[in-house]
Amino acid sequence: MIVLNDYDIQEVTETISTFFGPLTDEQRDYVMQNFELRSYDKGEVLYSEYDTPLYMMCLLRGKVMISKQGIGGRPQIIRMIKEEAFFGYRPAFINEYHRTSATVNEPSVIGVIPNSVVKEMILNNNSLAVYFLKQLASLLGDADALTVSLTQKHTRGRLAQSLLALKDKYGVEEDGCTLNIRLSREDLANMSNMITNNAIRTLSAFASEGLIDIAGKEIRIIDEEKLRKVSQIG
Repeated sequence: MIVLNDYDIQEVTETISTFFGPLTDEQRDYVMQNFELRSYDKGEVLYSEYDTPLYMMCLLRGKVMISKQGIGGRPQIIRMIKEEAFFGYRPAFINEYHRTSATVNEPSVIGVIPNSVVKEMILNNNSLAVYFLKQLASLLGDADALTVSLTQKHTRGRLAQSLLALKDKYGVEEDGCTLNIRLSREDLANMSNMITNNAIRTLSAFASEGLIDIAGKEIRIIDEEKLRKVSQIG
């Protein structure tokens, strides 16, 4: 991790304008006085389970995955963080430790604000409190949908949903079909609640059926309509 001291404050505030919107001018200045920009390499851990939540984080560039350790130490990827999204603050609101871990998936730039600063401002700004209520409500809805998927869908449906979720969150490259993220087979398996061998076999099946094309860690979605049908059928 490297702290970036030379950055454009105006550019950062514009990037995370959804957060600054509910703030007063005085609070906005207060945030920037306590704001720190950091650069992380792939594989670095931002926080681990049972760590004390110190910062609210905002992913400005790159990709971060949130996971939770399961039975036997096998990780379950809970979600991937998209750019300009905030994370890491939930446990601070209820004074508990982190229940998940956050790991950098590719070189990333992340802004951090002490959770103590965020909590102080929420107490003095109802609009900011409503903002976070909406954020947490959205995460709860996503968690409910994920629970149904991981417990009721078969392996094909789970993996299809994971691929589509990655497309919806990160988009595709200039060719219009290559996912704009590279994940290992193990990560895809952990995201889909599968063992790695099953994920590999299912990806190969999707490729043979003309749903996707695979080149190393690159995955191209060839027939999105059919892939969505596989996800819906489960």
